[in-house]
Formats: sequence, structure tokens, C-alpha cells
Amino acid sequence: EARAYLKYARISPRKVSVVLDLIRNKPVDYAMAVLKHTPKAACEDLEKLLKSQSPMLEQPQHGRFPVVCGRVPCIPGPILKRIRPRAQGRAFRIDKKTSHVTLVLKEQE
Repeated sequence: EARAYLKYARISPRKVSVVLDLIRNKPVDYAMAVLKHTPKAACEDLEKLLKSQSPMLEQPQHGRFPVVCGRVPCIPGPILKRIRPRAQGRAFRIDKKTSHVTLVLKEQE
């Protein structure tokens, strides 16, 4: 089992979860293809994260290839709070959300 972490990614956890649902429990080569051809903002970061595990991907143990594990959590990180000026002296708050992603690769059963 190999883990890769992406912390403080400047994208909302909700947007990342949509992409993670596409690659959960899929073979790594399929997951890479999905990330490459899906027009979502989170795909770029997740593809880079999956490529970071390339030493494990190059040599399959016992003829089994790694699979993106079912427990691929995306938890919310800290929220950056910003102020937007509005009419009549008011201020609206803008929340810039961050995500922590843990990508777990394991061998196929």
C-alpha cells in the first residue's frame, strides 16, 4: 500500500470529490486516462499526485497491478477569509476553501 498526500490545495473539497468519485476503485492506468481527459480543475492536481507514485507503478509485484483504493478521502482544509466591498459601505465575505487529499494505492486482489 502506498499513500500520497496533497495538502492545502486551493480548490473546494466538493469539486475535488466529484473527480475522486470517477477514479475510486479503478486501475491506475484507467485513472490516469480519466484525469487526463476530464475537464475539471481538480484533475491537474490529482494527476500530478498520481504521477508522484510512479516508482510503485513501474514494477508490479507478483503480476498484480496497483489500483486506486476505495478510501480516497478529501477533507476540507482551512478556509481563507476575504472581504468584498459592496454597496452602501457594506462588506461581504468570500470564503476561499482548501482541500487535503490522501491518495491510497494498493495491489489488486
